[in-house]
Amino acid sequence: MSEPRTAPRRRATRRLVIVGIAAGAVGVTGVGYAASQSHIALTTTAAQQQTLARPQTPDSRASGGQSSTEQSPFSGFGGPFQQTDPSQQGATGTETDATDATAQQETGLVYVNTTLDYGTGKAAGTGMILTSDGEILTNHHVVEGATTISVQVVSTGRTYDAEVVGYDSTHDVSVLQLVDASGLTPVTTDTDEVVQVGDTVTGVGNANGDGGAASAAAGTVVALDQSITVSSETGGESSRLSDLIQVDADIIPGDSGGALYDDDGEVIGMNTAASSGTSDISGYAVPIAQALTIAEQIESGTGSSTVEIGNHGYLGVTLSSDVTGALVAGVVNDSPAEAAGMTAGSTITSLNGAAVTSADALSTAVAELAVGDRVTVAWTDTSGQAHTATITLGEGPIG
Repeated sequence: MSEPRTAPRRRATRRLVIVGIAAGAVGVTGVGYAASQSHIALTTTAAQQQTLARPQTPDSRASGGQSSTEQSPFSGFGGPFQQTDPSQQGATGTETDATDATAQQETGLVYVNTTLDYGTGKAAGTGMILTSDGEILTNHHVVEGATTISVQVVSTGRTYDAEVVGYDSTHDVSVLQLVDASGLTPVTTDTDEVVQVGDTVTGVGNANGDGGAASAAAGTVVALDQSITVSSETGGESSRLSDLIQVDADIIPGDSGGALYDDDGEVIGMNTAASSGTSDISGYAVPIAQALTIAEQIESGTGSSTVEIGNHGYLGVTLSSDVTGALVAGVVNDSPAEAAGMTAGSTITSLNGAAVTSADALSTAVAELAVGDRVTVAWTDTSGQAHTATITLGEGPIG
């Protein structure tokens, strides 16, 4: 294991950023798909006002904004990293204490690369192998909005397609399954160890999402049982990440879903969030016992108020929320709706014989259906002509 760095002097102000790297993360919103919001507010237990921004332009990177007394919009990194050696650079371009991970630290890790919203952007993060046949643990925000997922095993370089088994967005946990994988080496987890303040740790992941050697950021545990409330600035539901491990390791964008190792080389947490904008970075990790408990529920196929199994059915339309009824603002290329002949400007009037009165009602109804379900949809086009079609729901972006 790498030697821990000296704990830096703490600063009063923190900017928190979910540490997945995303380019163009906000795109087409499809029915049955809870789109990533362009801005997400994070509030710590110290009542600091924090901002997370998900970039909306190709090749930009995820970052965070800050206001210690009031919330303000965040401009983000404004484009691709201008860094000559990303493995030695922090989220703001400053040098970090991270080094290349050892072969032992890379064992059981994967790089998770996604295409978002049918090609409107890309994202990158990290994951951990749980089983020899390719079950992967990662953060939900690493794959949120994805329409395709590619996973590379770091130790071998082999790449697999991946499918989502299920996810818990409230606790930021997702489970993936690699297609046709076998003989993989899982990470070694430690669910029995009692983590204590002062413990030596190392956060390992796909820092900056560059896909090169994994980055290892050494540090110590500085606090336990930390909580962050994540809420949409546009009024969406809030979610709370609880019981987090806080560390002073230089965890940066791209490390999300990666391993937080103890000094025995065993995983005690999953890298999830970090501060940004200061030279002394604070990282946050979901305790591995909590993440594995959620993963086991997903594996069992048991959904709940927070756990979703599989993915929702997908119609493939963007709905306008500014008018009464379910007005189609746009139709996704190659979607089930386009195949049925639906066009922008149409108004969806019923689903399986039940009247549709609003965009929210339609979204809720489709979200309760599964990929492959056949539904009868009625709509009127811009000329007022009525249409009815039986549509097989597709698989949309991950909610």
